[in-house]
Amino acid sequence: MKKLPVILIFDIGKTNKKILLFNEGYEVVLEKAVQFTEIRDEDGFLCDDVEALTNWVKLSVEEISQDPAYSVHAIHCTAYGASFVYIDEEGKVVAPLYNYLKPLKASTKELFIERYGPISALCLQTASPDLDNLNSGLQLFRMKVEHPEIFSRIRWALHLPQYIHYLITKEVASDITSIGCHTFLWDFSKNNYHDWVIAEQIDKILPPIQSNVGLHDSSSALIPYLKVFEEPFVLISTGTWCISLNPFNQSPLTLDELNKDTLCYLSYTGQPVKASRLFAGKKHEVESQKLKETQLGDEAYALAYKALMNEIVDEQVRSTNLVLDSNKVKKIFVDGGFSKNEQYMKGLVRAYPNIQIYAANIAQASSIGAALAIHKKWNTQAIPASFLELTQYA
Repeated sequence: MKKLPVILIFDIGKTNKKILLFNEGYEVVLEKAVQFTEIRDEDGFLCDDVEALTNWVKLSVEEISQDPAYSVHAIHCTAYGASFVYIDEEGKVVAPLYNYLKPLKASTKELFIERYGPISALCLQTASPDLDNLNSGLQLFRMKVEHPEIFSRIRWALHLPQYIHYLITKEVASDITSIGCHTFLWDFSKNNYHDWVIAEQIDKILPPIQSNVGLHDSSSALIPYLKVFEEPFVLISTGTWCISLNPFNQSPLTLDELNKDTLCYLSYTGQPVKASRLFAGKKHEVESQKLKETQLGDEAYALAYKALMNEIVDEQVRSTNLVLDSNKVKKIFVDGGFSKNEQYMKGLVRAYPNIQIYAANIAQASSIGAALAIHKKWNTQAIPASFLELTQYA
């Protein structure tokens, strides 16, 4: 039996950990998902079980490699960001996979600001909102200050996608999509590590930066659009957060944009992507549930819901305008939950009469993005557009 050429993708989310096999036409030929019970760190805070994750990755590679149906031409991974795995000289994990939602001690934050503040300047230089442990560089500072005995044992600090890469290849590397995403590590004006990283010698435990050695999931999900469309576009990725992404807006981040929840991160090619965030999905969930509980009549409910959606669309337009650069952008793609909401989509059409508005659907966008990022290394065929479903609204 002839083996099917495939790429194996690890897609590591906070809840679901998946493996997917894509054929050369980017069709899913195998998908498996697992969930691991969270464990607690030394402070009792819930975190991912790095040992269970490690064992699952190794076992999955072994099983797929030995499956007579498939010929694995490449392996790549995408994972959530803002989390480090710390390993020693022998590659042994020396600390928990801390949860980025864990509160940062006020004393640690104050010490950091005392040494390297003001925080507003740091945020602007690193294109990062002030997010405590979601700024993963602060996790490294925290380890050095609060756990010096563990820090002294750390040979390499690997963001989670690069730890998965290390498990597969035994190669330590940093990837620009992880280093450049609201970490406080990367100075966008210098295109290098920020001065504080050098001063604290944090750079000594960060491996050399390479490309496509594991991808931050936010960057990975944008890749399918970048591969299919060359002309400038904005992607509004909707869910609990609605994030407007413009990979064609190269203007430096301003303090006003930063204060309005806008940031920059680096794409898989090392180019800045300007992104603005809006908590619209959560608002829709809470407010629509309130409307249902008021037991309005059908007509009253329809009017109230329309008013809610008009309000959300107005907020979305203000948020998207922060990154839009409308003189260039001719298309806006919306994926996620709101792409199926007629009132939301038609509201965008009214707000942007000179821009084409599309509902977009890419199943497994982050996984496909990780496969596309290394397309030439494993695939002999041209990149198809069939994985992208578009519906234009007018």
